[in-house]
Amino acid sequence: MMQLSSGPAGQQETPLGRLYQRHWLGLYAAIRQHISSGEDAEDILLDVFLAALESSTLLSMSEDHQEAWLRRVAYNKCIDHHRRTSRHHAFPLEAQVETLSADEGLAPEQAALRQEEVEQLRKHLAALSTEQQELLRLRFAEGLPWAQIAECLRKSEAAVRTMCSRTLQHLRSIYREREVSHP
Repeated sequence: MMQLSSGPAGQQETPLGRLYQRHWLGLYAAIRQHISSGEDAEDILLDVFLAALESSTLLSMSEDHQEAWLRRVAYNKCIDHHRRTSRHHAFPLEAQVETLSADEGLAPEQAALRQEEVEQLRKHLAALSTEQQELLRLRFAEGLPWAQIAECLRKSEAAVRTMCSRTLQHLRSIYREREVSHP
């Protein structure tokens, strides 16, 4: 981890340099709790201090408020990182081959029905709120534990579990209504 050069008598030459020296290690440790790659964590730490450099108010805050500001920016940068990497999520090739092989065995009518079901699911998911979609993505696509999802959504674990249960119940009711109206 790169440290800033010191000025006379071991003091940092700039207020931002002093801020960096006070907080970089704690911020880096907090970022590593959310980011597994050391290189990615260092990049995020750099982004946090770039944001600090661009802030017109940070240096006028109290030390406690500065630390809280830096931690919030670090947290948001971690969330942004997870969102970026999840959009480019690679699926194992073996799983895709199995899915394709299973689909190849379907008769054309069955394949068309399956495609229609997938499109209906996409439509129903798109009708959910952004937060509900994010919750389902984090839980079922990413496989994150409840505690981590709660942290990402800034809610309690109990609230996240309840929201997931209600969201799934809502989707089930949509499908039940569909079955009743299209027997």
